[in-house]
Amino acid sequence: MPHATQPSTAAAAPAITTSSPFSGAAAGFTYTIATPTISSLAPNQGSAEGGNTITLTGTGFTGATSVRFGTVAAAFIAVSDTQATAIAPAAPVGTVNVTITTPGGTSAGIPYAYVAVPVLGSVAPAQGSLAGGNSVTLSGTGFTGTTSVHFGVNAATAFTFVSANQLTAVVPGGGPGPVAVTVTTPGGTSSQAVAYYYLGAPVLTSVVAGSGQVGGGNGVTLTGANLLQATAVRFGSTAATTYTILSATEIRVTVPPGVSGTVPVTVTTPGGTSNSVAYLYLSAPVVVGLVPNQGPSAGGNTVTVTGSGLTYTTAVLFGSVPAGFTVVSDTQLTITAPPGVLGAVTVRVVTPGGTSAGVPYTRVGSPGI
Repeated sequence: MPHATQPSTAAAAPAITTSSPFSGAAAGFTYTIATPTISSLAPNQGSAEGGNTITLTGTGFTGATSVRFGTVAAAFIAVSDTQATAIAPAAPVGTVNVTITTPGGTSAGIPYAYVAVPVLGSVAPAQGSLAGGNSVTLSGTGFTGTTSVHFGVNAATAFTFVSANQLTAVVPGGGPGPVAVTVTTPGGTSSQAVAYYYLGAPVLTSVVAGSGQVGGGNGVTLTGANLLQATAVRFGSTAATTYTILSATEIRVTVPPGVSGTVPVTVTTPGGTSNSVAYLYLSAPVVVGLVPNQGPSAGGNTVTVTGSGLTYTTAVLFGSVPAGFTVVSDTQLTITAPPGVLGAVTVRVVTPGGTSAGVPYTRVGSPGI
């Protein structure tokens, strides 16, 4: 009897492709892993020196075998299927594509910018008061994306980006002396030694001489502390046009014109404005009479001078000869007449405010017997 062959009823198993976190084949099914994708980098820029931590966000990171910045492999950790962290390697300034590779393939690249470390060249002005609050201009390169400006350990109160080469900053308060100014950007922190000096406010203790003529022009010496950086000396509201800084404790000044009376003298430096000391502007004295207006040539007799502005008398002259005197009031002096030749002599009173007009005094001989 012929042998009958039954057709097989079993059909070949179909091949199925699907996404799975692993690859392989089982029971006729074929599994493939999806290609990873990167949706963002945080941050997406950093120093050309590298070393900063970057967070990659996306999908399909499980089983990652490498993260590359351009062609350079980076140290990394796959935190989850959607997140990895990598340490940016050093690279030249510019933009590279960051990719991640898994058994499913290599992602499309996402740009990461390498930024140069900022260079700070100067700060102007480079000094100011301990209180801060003044504005300075910082010049240099690589300031784009500035995140902070520091004066020593203290952050600037505020700063404004002007250009890649310039910033303005409001100085914070600080202690006396120099501090290093730094600028920080995604490229790093400037390392150049650019100093800003915090200056104590000037202090005045005296002005010598403490009075002078209303026309000014006389020289006085100011003493105190922190005077080296003086930018202005004022008598009341009037600035002296000529002064010489002799040391941190002394300034020589030519007094500007003023009006009769007392005014405050101040010194201004980048550290602030000093306390004030008093300076007295004096009008020239006036002599209206001598009583008596004559006396013996041997002198020694007492003469009373009347007038005004006599309080600050420094000398009384009979011609060119000084006489002893006593200030009684602003309107009166008593004088001991000096000896001299017979005849008229001019008497003048000298004060820091000037010299009076002369009035005549006559020396007479002894009466005959």
